[in-house]
Order: sequence, then C-alpha cells, then structure tokens
Amino acid sequence: MSKYPLIDLKKVRTYPIGKRKSKTPIEKFGKPLKPDSEIDDFLKSLPKCLKADDLRSLIDSILNAKWKKKPIILMLGAHPIKCGLSPILIDLMQEGFVTLLSTNGAGAIHDLEIAFWGKTSEEVEKGIEDGTFGMAKETGETFNRMATYAGKNDLGLGEAIGKEILKSNARYKKHSLLASAYRLDIPACVHVAFGTDIVHQHPSFDPSSTGKASHLDFRILSEEVSRLNNGGVVLHFGSAVILPEVFLKALSVARNIKGRIENFTTANFDMIQHYRPNVNVVARPTRKSGRGFSFTGHHEIMLPLLAWALKNGKQKQT
Repeated sequence: MSKYPLIDLKKVRTYPIGKRKSKTPIEKFGKPLKPDSEIDDFLKSLPKCLKADDLRSLIDSILNAKWKKKPIILMLGAHPIKCGLSPILIDLMQEGFVTLLSTNGAGAIHDLEIAFWGKTSEEVEKGIEDGTFGMAKETGETFNRMATYAGKNDLGLGEAIGKEILKSNARYKKHSLLASAYRLDIPACVHVAFGTDIVHQHPSFDPSSTGKASHLDFRILSEEVSRLNNGGVVLHFGSAVILPEVFLKALSVARNIKGRIENFTTANFDMIQHYRPNVNVVARPTRKSGRGFSFTGHHEIMLPLLAWALKNGKQKQT
C-alpha cells in the first residue's frame, strides 16, 4: 500500500456515449476504389477529414478562381523543375491554371539548362571537393548574357530569359517553363538573391543588370498580387526562404498602394514544413480573411495529383 494519498476513481462521473459529439462517424470514412476509378472517384473516396478535406477545398478554390478570372499565382523553387515536372506545369499553364509564374534564380538556371541541353542538376558533393561545382561554362555565359540583355532593355529577368529561349535554336525549348510562359503571355518572374546561384561565380556575371531585371520582376509580381482580392489563389512549391519572403513583401506593397486585399487562398506544398512558407505564405497573409493550407509530400507525386484533379474539374465545369 502506497504511503501517498490516492484519488478515488469510484467517484468519476460518466455519461452515455450517445450524448458525446464524435468527430469521426462512419459516414466520413474513406472508401475503396475500383480498378477503373478516375480522379474524381479518388477524391470522393478520401476520408472526409483533415488534409483530404483541405485538398478538396483547395481544388474548389482554384477552379473558382479560374472561373472568376482571378489570379492563380504559382511560386516554384528549383526542386520541382529538377524533378522533371516541367511538362505537367506547362500543361497547367496552357489550361489556364496559372496567371503568373514565380521562381528563384536556381529555378531559372535549371529551366535554361533543360531548354538548351536537355538535362540539369549536377553532383554537388563531387564538384565542391575540387572546385568545379557550378562551373559549367555554357550555363554561366548563356544565363548571364540573357540577364545583361534584360537589364539593358528594361525587361524582367524571367521575361527576357523566356523570350531569348523561345527565339533561340534551343533543342528542348518546348520543355522550358520560362519560354512557355512568354509564348502564352503569362508573366514569369525570377527573384534572385546574390551569391545563391552558380552563375554569380562566373566572370560574365553582371550584378547591376541582374538586380535591375529581378527588381522589375518583383514589381510585376506585386501588381498581380494586388488583384488577389476576393477569390485569387497563391500556390507555393518548394522554396524554403526566398519566395515566401518575396511574396510577403509583394503583398505589403500591394496593400500599401491598392488598399484592402483579402479573401484569397494560399497553399504550401513541400516535403517538410518550413517556418517561412507556413508563416509568410499560409498564415500571415490570410490571418483576417481567406484561408491557408499546408500539404506535406513529395513534389513529384503531389503536383501531378493536383494537376490531374484540376484538369478533371475543368472538364466537369465545361
């Protein structure tokens, strides 16, 4: 027998389970799929709870934004491009599910390499040991030539790169996001942080032209953000720092100049949930109105799944 006093559990008060509100009735359970099921069947089969509900809500928000001709801003880090998702992203652009494309310097570099040489992404571990990391001659010279052209001609960095790829003899330009955006008259913005990209270590780098062109892209993004009011959508894939910071400043500028911008939807997709995307994309911008979502998963799975659902939703709308 313990020497310490014990609470008497015989005095616990209980109540009938019928009076308890339960969050998971069987009506919300998931359902097994048939072998010939379509994406609509898949979405309906998901349990009616948590992230499954969030995904269905986000899909509805994107479809409504498209129907209402509201902005659908797609922000991409470099990883989705390195994962081979460009054809799927280009298809979404062609289907009208992107009104502005935003990426960082690394994203633009990978896009350019894919367009000209049909391959991208090097072995960093090996290259960093002998100082060859990021030293591909053609990549540095081509990117920096386009950045200089942008600065001298008062073009945004994404616009200039897309234009130059499109008019070039690049063998694989049909896979270029920036070239496709230029062809489709969709603004493509490249947001550069000096010292973060391999082209900055090349002798051909022109920081003044690159900075000027990237700042112009910030202004283009800010203008599109100003139109998010009452139904726009911002989708963010795989940038831990740069794009969430750029978006937050663009929203501040837009609200400063245009006034109230509210009731829009944001969503962050990433393999792990980072601080800045969740705070600067999901939470802060929608704090008083609208809604923000966070989804955890690999881009090479989540983005095609989202694209499939959106194309099916568009078909149903028409």
